[in-house]
Amino acid sequence: MTAPDAPGAHQTAPNGKTRSRIGLIVPSSNTTMETELPEMFRRQSEATGHSYTFHSARATLKSVTPAELAAMVAKAGECASAVSDADVDVIAYACLVAVMAQGPGAHEGSEAVIAEAAAANGHPAPVSSSAGALVRTLQAMGARKVAMVTPYLPELTQMVTRYVEGAGIEVQDVIGLEVADNLAVGRLDAAELPAIAARLNRTGIDALVLSACVQMPSLAAVQQVEDALGIPVITAATATTYEILRALGHEPAIPGAGRLLSGLLTPVAAP
Repeated sequence: MTAPDAPGAHQTAPNGKTRSRIGLIVPSSNTTMETELPEMFRRQSEATGHSYTFHSARATLKSVTPAELAAMVAKAGECASAVSDADVDVIAYACLVAVMAQGPGAHEGSEAVIAEAAAANGHPAPVSSSAGALVRTLQAMGARKVAMVTPYLPELTQMVTRYVEGAGIEVQDVIGLEVADNLAVGRLDAAELPAIAARLNRTGIDALVLSACVQMPSLAAVQQVEDALGIPVITAATATTYEILRALGHEPAIPGAGRLLSGLLTPVAAP
């Protein structure tokens, strides 16, 4: 296990660059992904000296309903082409439920569409989706049983549960906050999450997903909940950050966002 002050110090990317461009594809009504990710990467920069910039393409989404989510997914390739014009080093598709609503494993197809569109535009880049990042990060952590908090209506919360379980991870308990309007999701108070997490059945879980949505604010509560419960706590946003860092060849060195991003959590080797 790496010492707390060592992870990622003075990182330089494998290509020798000291600045990385991160492309985001976000719902038009998203107000959180472009605040939480830059804050986490600001902390990474302070620890390592490497800098990051963010470049976004937006797809229309106002209400978190199956019809609007499907329409957003259909625009993924167009958005990927647009954001790749900035010659980004990595692309993150930041709408977890839009992908998960398409059925278990759908992140693989969505990521392939985005990668192909960026390459066809002359700017190939590795791609991560928040849906894929969440399940892959849980797998890398060795989590076999989890509890989750979502902001979604019951139908979509059930879809997210089925998606996670389709990746071989049991969902012990889930609380859905039943908020349909995406702007309202972004106004939810992260300070309420510790009390919500305390209501979950956490018996035998390996990790807690404090926010299974990149629009639901959670960063301010991650470390507090992890310290209180003594188990790893992640969110869709922290998992996406973790995968972006790995795609760039950087070791996580982010304080105050849970052990996953601190550099203190050793991933489980793939079988």
